[in-house]
Amino acid sequence: MKLDAKERMVLLQFVCSFAWTDLRVQQEERDLVMRICGRLGLTNAELQQVELWLLRPPAADDLDPTQIPRAHRQLFLQAAEATVKADGRVVPAERDQLAVFRELLAD
Repeated sequence: MKLDAKERMVLLQFVCSFAWTDLRVQQEERDLVMRICGRLGLTNAELQQVELWLLRPPAADDLDPTQIPRAHRQLFLQAAEATVKADGRVVPAERDQLAVFRELLAD
């Protein structure tokens, strides 16, 4: 599936927000985010924005799962799941946030 520049950044914004769910970005989560960036072929400016999101979480007000196009919802969900599992443990807050995300994408 091909994402345009805006869609790539929305995906990474969600991925970074999931990395912050337990209030700390683990190295494994950071590594996963950077691998996703590499696969998506981000520009330097886009990569800098993602690096900022890894230092400070994206604003929650900027994240609206209901605005994700239906065609991309499975991809976003898979990326979120991979992010919460990246460090080898899923804490209750991550499990809960993922469940809410899954429910919102099911509409």
